[in-house]
Amino acid sequence: MQICYDLRFPVWTRQQMQGSEPEYDLLINVANWPEKRQSTWSTLLKARAIENMCYVAAVNRVGIDGNNIVYKGGSVILDPLGNPLYEAEDREEIKSITLKKENLHQIRDQFPFLTDADQFLIK
Repeated sequence: MQICYDLRFPVWTRQQMQGSEPEYDLLINVANWPEKRQSTWSTLLKARAIENMCYVAAVNRVGIDGNNIVYKGGSVILDPLGNPLYEAEDREEIKSITLKKENLHQIRDQFPFLTDADQFLIK
């Protein structure tokens, strides 16, 4: 789970192998990314999915805040290759989607680079 600005720091989400399995299958980010940085939001979400070989579910606000900053949403669910499984409109909505573990394993088997990653510890 991440909150907004955390998305800019990939080390906090870097997958660690636990035996032969990655630590997690889904990364969740809840955010307030303004419209003027929408492209950065999208790019970083795709990067986190690809580099960690995991699904990403990201929720961003919509509307205008008290400082007249515009938020266009951009909530998305990505597969481990960074491809969108769902992209929200510029409005509030609720969406339910089923993420398939079989698809995740197939992609990880096709691109097994996580087993080559350096092990590290953040203190």
